[in-house]
Amino acid sequence: MVFGLIESVSFGWRHPLVFGSLSAGFACLIAFLFVEARASSPMVPPTLFRSRTFSGANLLTLFLYAALGIFFFLFPMNLIQAQGYSTTATGAAALPLILLMFSLSRWSGGLVARYGPRVPLVIGPLIAATGFVLFAVAGVGASYWKAFFPAFIVLGFGMAISVAPLTTVVMSSVGQDRAGTASGINNAVARVAGVLAVAVLGIVMVKVFSSSLNRSLTGVVLPPGVLQYIRSNQIELAGLDLPRGLDSDVARLIHASISHAFVFGFRTVMLICAGLSLASAAVASLVIPAGAE
Repeated sequence: MVFGLIESVSFGWRHPLVFGSLSAGFACLIAFLFVEARASSPMVPPTLFRSRTFSGANLLTLFLYAALGIFFFLFPMNLIQAQGYSTTATGAAALPLILLMFSLSRWSGGLVARYGPRVPLVIGPLIAATGFVLFAVAGVGASYWKAFFPAFIVLGFGMAISVAPLTTVVMSSVGQDRAGTASGINNAVARVAGVLAVAVLGIVMVKVFSSSLNRSLTGVVLPPGVLQYIRSNQIELAGLDLPRGLDSDVARLIHASISHAFVFGFRTVMLICAGLSLASAAVASLVIPAGAE
């Protein structure tokens, strides 16, 4: 299914490879559910999902980690290809988030004992949503310390509040003999969420990028074939290489248009990520119990 979603950008939804992959993937998913329901020792016991708390925690995980997955897929492209950062600087840029999650994990785990699981699992995603909105504000040439660093601090704080309580809820929502299985399922949901987000929101990113780039180049006089070349390679996003031999002024104009189109698409996806984080907070408020179980 992920392969079909990704290749739909290049081949279109009606291409046999895309349609066949999506159909086969969906059929296998349905078959998997039937097999697991009848297996004597299922890998994913359907009975676990009878727990409203366990099901809600996994839905929350799906939304929140989908947002995080597409963020870490696109953000390095933003810094390297659109903002002109080195690969080392790009890796270092995310350190505030990592350090916050590492240093606050024990503190955030204690929030469940003090306030119950619902409060941190509502507040954490709300703060994370604010962080995604801050990332959407930064434009081309934005200062790291004024634009990206505060956004990483807010996002890291929101994720730090969310992750440990979420793990605690998943482990405590089932019997002790099923805790390991429950943890494995939740981890798998988090990984699948990231992959699906890259596939689905990657399509959104390409469409928004292409639309913005085409608008910015409308009316610009370009050498024959250059516009068609750009349109046929828009799936490369900000990594799109221009044909050799272009006039330096024309090349700079096109590069600037590509960077601004990428940032516009990145902003759109970040706002969707904020929406996913708000959805996870809504799930927590409706499904996760107020008191510790």
